Amino acid sequence: MSSTAAEAGMGEVSPNLVVDAMFACRKTAAIKAAIELDLFTLIGDGRDAASLAAETNAAERGVRILCDYLVVNGFLTKTDSQYALTPSSRVFLDRHSPAYMGSAIEFLAAPEMLKQILDDPTSYVRNGGSIGLANMSPDNPVWVKFARGMGSFTGGSAISLAAEMANLPVTPKKILDIAAGHGRFGIEMAKTFPSAEVVAVDWSSVLELAKYNARQFGVAERYKVIPGSAFEVDWGTDYDLILLPNFLHHFDMETCAGLLRKARASLSPDGKVVAVDFVPNDDLVSPPFPAAFSWEMLAGTPKGEAYTQKDFAEMARRAGFQNARVKPLPPSPASLIFFE
Repeated sequence: MSSTAAEAGMGEVSPNLVVDAMFACRKTAAIKAAIELDLFTLIGDGRDAASLAAETNAAERGVRILCDYLVVNGFLTKTDSQYALTPSSRVFLDRHSPAYMGSAIEFLAAPEMLKQILDDPTSYVRNGGSIGLANMSPDNPVWVKFARGMGSFTGGSAISLAAEMANLPVTPKKILDIAAGHGRFGIEMAKTFPSAEVVAVDWSSVLELAKYNARQFGVAERYKVIPGSAFEVDWGTDYDLILLPNFLHHFDMETCAGLLRKARASLSPDGKVVAVDFVPNDDLVSPPFPAAFSWEMLAGTPKGEAYTQKDFAEMARRAGFQNARVKPLPPSPASLIFFE
């Protein structure tokens, strides 16, 4: 019986939830080690600790204990001395998979992030937010870690967004990708609309990654960049489509509304502004990932959080739009927000 049911008086009380939370950072450490050693890729259809240790130049005892821990936590299976991938690990943690997500660990478990999240969580609860990464300069390597790592998390959302936008009644010719990061959202739009030009805005160092990805996907000729802060740069006008992928949750309501006003003033007559974000229900505790994302923003930003549909509607009103329409973007936990 679940601990939730037990606490409701329906069964035996269990410490499992508490223990799991207190030990959770050990899971992060284990998966980080496994990804850095490339164990999930090397295991393939099955390997033992000795052969894995030899190939990774690691101690057999260390590899054995790590792999056993990954079995306990559902990332591997074990038959006799042979370890194998679970279906989920094969899809998301084997580098050969197109859905590989392992590179996200470079940012999520970066020393800067772990220090920020774990050192003094009480302080950002007391303060209602943290300084986060706001005190880091635009050329800090952490921004490239962020862009590279989140690319593996959001690549699927980028493809889903492009599929949705393919149904637009008017084909966009000029597209703006705000806080482009790894560039995948704009790149997928360029692939979907072969005559469209994409303009990406982000820090200069991050845009080098976006330009590299644009070359890899064969759209570099139509991929332009404007380095700088989205709040400060002049990105031009007459955009048929403006994208805000996974950006608004970093800021408070009025800051978001101000950015949306700037975007609205940059549209062509039939242009549209579309955001991608995690949208919890009005109860703020469901669905699990979008609802939990506000904690991520409390720990990582001064005033950001995951906004509800009502919140986005209020942002839209303040920015001069009539409304904000939310559409889930399965299978990811993200949603599209159309400012109309």
